[in-house]
Amino acid sequence: MRKTKRTWIDFMWRLMMLLCALSVVLPILWVLLESLKTNKEFFADVWALPKKLMFENYKNAWKSYQLGSTLLNTLYYVGSSLVLGTFLTALSAYTLTRIKFRGRTFIWGTIMLSLFLPGINALVPQYVLMRDLGLTNSLTGLIILDSFGESVFFLMLLSGFMQTLPKEMEEGAYIDGASLFQVFTRIILPLSTPGLVTVAIFKFLGLYNAFLAPFIYLSESSKYTIGVAMYNANQIMQYKADWVTLFAGVVIAMLPTILIYILFQRQISEGATLGALKG
Repeated sequence: MRKTKRTWIDFMWRLMMLLCALSVVLPILWVLLESLKTNKEFFADVWALPKKLMFENYKNAWKSYQLGSTLLNTLYYVGSSLVLGTFLTALSAYTLTRIKFRGRTFIWGTIMLSLFLPGINALVPQYVLMRDLGLTNSLTGLIILDSFGESVFFLMLLSGFMQTLPKEMEEGAYIDGASLFQVFTRIILPLSTPGLVTVAIFKFLGLYNAFLAPFIYLSESSKYTIGVAMYNANQIMQYKADWVTLFAGVVIAMLPTILIYILFQRQISEGATLGALKG
């Protein structure tokens, strides 16, 4: 078997990838290290190893920052938005790629045009609309906002995948008397499972790490999601120097996303090219 000769360019690429990996892993390890120290050890030397592992910091963080109720709020917000939003994305992608109707090209053109508009521009009109509908300071209102506020990236990703599905299956189902909705739920959705899983993973990561919308729309601390709760915990450090407890809270907040990435790293890495090839 012929071996490929490695050049200095290959070495530079590998070095760059190693540096990129270290830039992600080292901060996480450092936060984990600081969360197991005492405050005295933290202020003495931030790079020294802890003399004794202080797992009590995690207990204190759980109670001080009310992470139990906060994680339940996040679970409700992320779970509901994920299920409803993914279904609506699949329904929109199916409509725009598999059904021919007048004005479809115009709708696609409008969607493509929205890519050039910064999302922050819609912040004020969205808030005014949510306020008039009485949906501010409500997790349910946030779910409605995120579910019906379609992401162009997810729509394009799933549309590209659905375009690769054979048309003959739909035509056969119509001949057998299936309705449009039955074709969508019994044929398109099962065949689109790889695409749906990829979209769901990206949606989960985005929703769990969401900060701006929960920060703007939620005014009661009892309704905070994990991102807003940790932001408030960080603000408290201006008056209270309990940094090790804060680091412990950050580690707890990071665990779900780290686990999701570890379990679904292949789907995440393949998501960028999903549906790019037709055949």
